Amino acid sequence: MTQRQKNSKLYLLISMGLLSAFGPFVTDFYLPALPAITTFFNTSVSMVQLSLTAGMLGLGVGQLFIGPFSDKYGRKPLIIYSLLIFIVSTIACIFAKDIKIFVFFRLIQGFAGAGGVVISKSVAADLYEGKELTRFFSLLMVVNGLGPIAAPVFGGFLINFTPWEGIFWTLFFLGLLLLALNSRLKESLPIEKRVNGNLLSSFKNFIPILKNNKFMFYVLAQTFAMGFMFSYISSSPFIFQEHYHLSPIMFSLCFAFNAFGIMAGSWLVSFFSEIRALLIGGFGLTSFGILLAIVMFSGGNIVVLESIFFVQMIALGMILPTTSALGLNLERENSGSASAILGFLPFLAGSIVSPLVGLGNIMHSTATAILICSLLTLLFIFMAIREKGAKRLAPQLVKQ
Repeated sequence: MTQRQKNSKLYLLISMGLLSAFGPFVTDFYLPALPAITTFFNTSVSMVQLSLTAGMLGLGVGQLFIGPFSDKYGRKPLIIYSLLIFIVSTIACIFAKDIKIFVFFRLIQGFAGAGGVVISKSVAADLYEGKELTRFFSLLMVVNGLGPIAAPVFGGFLINFTPWEGIFWTLFFLGLLLLALNSRLKESLPIEKRVNGNLLSSFKNFIPILKNNKFMFYVLAQTFAMGFMFSYISSSPFIFQEHYHLSPIMFSLCFAFNAFGIMAGSWLVSFFSEIRALLIGGFGLTSFGILLAIVMFSGGNIVVLESIFFVQMIALGMILPTTSALGLNLERENSGSASAILGFLPFLAGSIVSPLVGLGNIMHSTATAILICSLLTLLFIFMAIREKGAKRLAPQLVKQ
């Protein structure tokens, strides 16, 4: 850790953890309200799922802009502006009178939430490196896990006492609290380390990063792992509440239990090397993805289904911090732009798979999406490790 850090590690862990979880939290929090929103706007399930897609697309595209901007102007200003935009767009969602208007402002809301996702990674990369960076990302994922645990439970509880707008009013006040909390954040990127030149030069940094095969393999592994997660997120309210007839509270408890699995997997990372943890997570996600597909196509018992989801979430918790740390360690000089790429592709995958799982039989389409994403995750993990091994071997061969 460098001397640039002026905030305490605990403050950074809490503030960056809440920021990185806030964008996804916005999605998880209103999941129990999706059926109610469908009724309110008198629209179809697919149209309401489009609001999920819009939010995820905003989270992805927003990072492509906010990441390079933060490399040029610093981390703190972009956090503040992002939170202000989030607050305004949340009010717009509340007063939307048409599903199309609602979907549009969900896009803006997601774009604003992207600031926390990308900048939290950039701040960590500014201040830490190596094993310490991996450890911080693991702790960050544990803090992140609190969001998905609390969000659907609180959302499921709230929807019993308030219309769906009450959930968005809660998000509005949470945005204000985050704005107050991050007003104390110290800038982590010194002026001398910021990108020089015009804004176009900031975006040009994407080119060498995209040409870094090893970095991109880690990004693609995380992309398809997140594709699995977004398949689960977008389909779970309908699978648990409509197919298995669980109440919003029971669905929220299942969702929270699975989010605890992500926390547990992130905690387990500290007991292994980064590569070993990544391999364990990849094999776990894929093997149980195959088992999950069998259960969902056969209409299996909900207890079995939930148990498999939980194990997959543990595997996911081992994949996310390791791919983030290993990838960003390769692109420390352009951590904002690298974080943007690392964030954009996973949320792009989420925006694609979310409406697809609502087509036809939701059990079959979800099982297919999860199986494909799991297999591709393992494939790119192998490719990243093979690339890493080749790079390590080359200097030894030269010496010989």
